[in-house]
Amino acid sequence: MVLHSTFLLLNMGGGEIFLIVIVMLMLFGSDKLPGIAKGLGKGLRELNDAKEQIQNEIQKNTGGLTDEIKKHASEIQSEITKANNSIQQQSKKITSTIEDEGKKITDTLS
Repeated sequence: MVLHSTFLLLNMGGGEIFLIVIVMLMLFGSDKLPGIAKGLGKGLRELNDAKEQIQNEIQKNTGGLTDEIKKHASEIQSEITKANNSIQQQSKKITSTIEDEGKKITDTLS
């Protein structure tokens, strides 16, 4: 699976892979090739393990920070919603007052 996705990343087809295998056989010989492949697989596995450890460490160290940011963002969103509701209520009151005063003026002029 890892090799398949690696070859897809490199945009390599079957012909290119076959050519690489032939060149490796010519350079290293068929007796050394399994050991090289095993070492390469072990190296890739160690690299992936190290990557996962680093990701886990970063997530562990920033987990509290992320939670704190989410908490503050939620509080800010709540305050914005409250302010928005207050502004809408005040706007309705002002509109109502203007309409009432307009009717009074209209009634006075009539």
